[in-house]
Amino acid sequence: MSRAQRIDTHQHLVPPRYAKWMGDKGIRPGGVDLPSWSPSAALKFMDGHGIATGILSLSTPGVYFGDVPEARRWARDVNEYTAEVVTDRPDRFGFFATLTLPDVEGALAEAEYALDTLHADGIVLLANNDGRYLGDPGFEPLLQFLHERQTPVFVHPGELPGPEVPGIPTFTADFLLDTTRTAISLILSGSMEKYPGIKFILAHAGGFVPYISYRILLTMLNTKNKAQQAWALLDQKHQVPKQLAVLRQFYYDIALSASPSALPSLLEVADPDHITYGSDFPFAPAVAVGFMNKTFERYPLGDGLRAAIDRGNSEKLFPRLKG
Repeated sequence: MSRAQRIDTHQHLVPPRYAKWMGDKGIRPGGVDLPSWSPSAALKFMDGHGIATGILSLSTPGVYFGDVPEARRWARDVNEYTAEVVTDRPDRFGFFATLTLPDVEGALAEAEYALDTLHADGIVLLANNDGRYLGDPGFEPLLQFLHERQTPVFVHPGELPGPEVPGIPTFTADFLLDTTRTAISLILSGSMEKYPGIKFILAHAGGFVPYISYRILLTMLNTKNKAQQAWALLDQKHQVPKQLAVLRQFYYDIALSASPSALPSLLEVADPDHITYGSDFPFAPAVAVGFMNKTFERYPLGDGLRAAIDRGNSEKLFPRLKG
């Protein structure tokens, strides 16, 4: 399959009004300056990296800063702006709509508007929202709605609910931990079992999830009774895959993660039909994306799996892009 067929499920936008708002607040998401962005710049980038369609999403820090009416106004502003970008080039762009969590009432209203009126391709949720992870019981009404609508939900990391470490950018490791925490939260809360209609896409190959899959397994077993634990120990051949099957429900993008050290863990844990291409542009500059693309292209994969990651798996998530 030609590289020009890629569907990028991890591509961001920075609307002009939103950029000014962040500048006024003095916010540097992930410890870096907010990158410049425009539809034309995105198209130029995509043309240079074999990307046919980018599914746009707002990155951290989202729109909630403790003021519910403000968050609702900005979510609507961002989503309507993004919908216009997609309307202009529906072949080249799609979008995940921004919500207002931890404001659940506002999130439900915006999700319905974005999906039904703006025809969003899915929803983007931050891994933690004011320190609350996605398995939080208070978020269940939103998860129920998204489950009923069979919605693709892109899970993007944010700032950890704790102090930064001086000298270590938060995007280096904290972002990966944030995604890992929310995946575990969804598993231990029972949300993955209760809401299987949600197609969760974990950013950056799921953070640390593939690498620590057996630690997650042990945590899950710790919640079982002694008889269940004993049976898991005695029948590891069948019980281990059965317990780890929950990790195969997640989708995983390969943004900044298609390395010879990360891919083996991802391919061991993920369902091959649940891996998608991602770039992380414009927060990842074009040169970094090019470096990771070459690393991915050199990695030994069968043609079928490579084509599925580049495009086929995303076509199943977003049928309007098929063909």
